[in-house]
Amino acid sequence: MKESIPMSSADLSEADVEAVLEVVRSGRLALGPKTAEFERRMAEYCGVKHAIATNSGTAALHVLVIASGIGPGDEVLVPSFTFAASVNAILYERATPVFVDIEPDTYNLDPDDVARKITPRTKAIMAVDVFGHPAEWDALQAVADKHGLPIIDDCCEALGAEYRGRKLGQFGVAGAFAFYPNKQMTTGEGGIIVTNDDRINELSRSLCNQGRGEKGEWLEHERLGYNYRLDEMSSALGVSQLKRLPEFLDKRENVARAYIERLRNCDWATPMPVRAHVRKSWFVFVITMAPGIDLARVQKYVAEKHGIPLRRYFNPVHEQTYVARQFGSTVGPLPVTDAVSKRTLAIPFHNNLSLEEIEQVVDVLGAAVGYAS
Repeated sequence: MKESIPMSSADLSEADVEAVLEVVRSGRLALGPKTAEFERRMAEYCGVKHAIATNSGTAALHVLVIASGIGPGDEVLVPSFTFAASVNAILYERATPVFVDIEPDTYNLDPDDVARKITPRTKAIMAVDVFGHPAEWDALQAVADKHGLPIIDDCCEALGAEYRGRKLGQFGVAGAFAFYPNKQMTTGEGGIIVTNDDRINELSRSLCNQGRGEKGEWLEHERLGYNYRLDEMSSALGVSQLKRLPEFLDKRENVARAYIERLRNCDWATPMPVRAHVRKSWFVFVITMAPGIDLARVQKYVAEKHGIPLRRYFNPVHEQTYVARQFGSTVGPLPVTDAVSKRTLAIPFHNNLSLEEIEQVVDVLGAAVGYAS
């Protein structure tokens, strides 16, 4: 059945289209002024010195793993309740992900479990601001400082979020954002590294551009690098979208509030809470279903009867086939991750979801729960 309500939808305007067409007409499609402008505007928005555009959030994370000196035999503390890219960036460098459990309310890294799992082989911590809710940065940074460890911020889902009045992108040694079409703003594909560290900035620019140095000749390469550059069309779309980001964030918060209000008296699902000292940047809208509800039956009923998509968010990375094959016997207990992952569902969510559509989703879900219970 065709989806009656899309799971996500990019918010594109005629100005966005014209911005891309302007680049196409110019003939300058790569390594041009729009990418430089996008980087400058993103650095200003996040309140940092440097921004390095990449062709995906995954590429941004990979570069930050390399820039943090992580290599074979090193351990990186990371949640399993995350998108696979967080862990893949570690595996690309043949380092070892050490999976850390999550907090029972925000589903972000549990700072106490981070402290418990540090060993002499620990090289870094990768924090994930899951679903756009900032991690508990004061506690994580205190642990990191005690042990002399860098924190990489996987803030790919959290553009515009704030922790105690500071925008994400300012925490850890560097952060990585992503701009896939379901994100708060989009460049199609694309990502960006943000940092105040001059060394990370210089090294990241080289790694993203085939290992070329900033002052070297065109075909001189100082190190092994990658083609992780963002093209001019995507950058132009990013510049245009960034101008509307405050509007996007408000729209998404309004949709989230409408869902929360309509779920208030439902005993079969609980929206994720937002801590008082953060501003959440709503990426997806995830509900935690009551114990005993068969999520697979709920998904099937809603999709087949009404054409409304639901998604499991997240299936833990340590249970993914390729990770379990390599690390399955060494992954310690993750009780909160295991419990939460069996009960979380993402429901349709985007900037322009109407109140009628929100009510329809909640009503259909209620009917599905009755069917599946």
